[in-house]
Amino acid sequence: MNRLLRGILTGLVVSFGLGCGVYSPYGAQTSGAKTFAVFGFNPVNPLASASSALLLTELMRDRIQRQSTLKLQSLKAELMFEADIVKWTVTPVNVQGGEVAASNRLTIGLLVRYQNTLDPTLSFDRQFSRFADYSSELDLFSIEEQLVEEIGDQLTQDVFNATLGNW
Repeated sequence: MNRLLRGILTGLVVSFGLGCGVYSPYGAQTSGAKTFAVFGFNPVNPLASASSALLLTELMRDRIQRQSTLKLQSLKAELMFEADIVKWTVTPVNVQGGEVAASNRLTIGLLVRYQNTLDPTLSFDRQFSRFADYSSELDLFSIEEQLVEEIGDQLTQDVFNATLGNW
């Protein structure tokens, strides 16, 4: 009985391990990769600033380093991320009496190109978009960095989930 139970448990552990791919201790599916590169995000939209593109790039690098065991490379890597900032819009929301907006919404959209050199079937080009609302009494330029960081946290989590969190 004891041998039978041990055999069943061993079989379950082996089959579970073979069916789930290669994961890091943090839960990221790395396909066995050890390195990644995040190339500078391009501010294709004319309203997107170079400093915002740099901040989004750094947020993506930080996200992958925090949530995986992958090592950052500057050029060629097994997993490569590139993105264009294709959407940068400010729209009024929560319009009140007298047609005055109580807040505005900054929306940032990225076109991400992800290349997995170890498993090309996981590579893709995909758009991601997120937004944050702010008081219409505030000047966007005075809080732009804070908003980009807030939106960037959401965007980088979306990109991470779509690439390395591929359960």
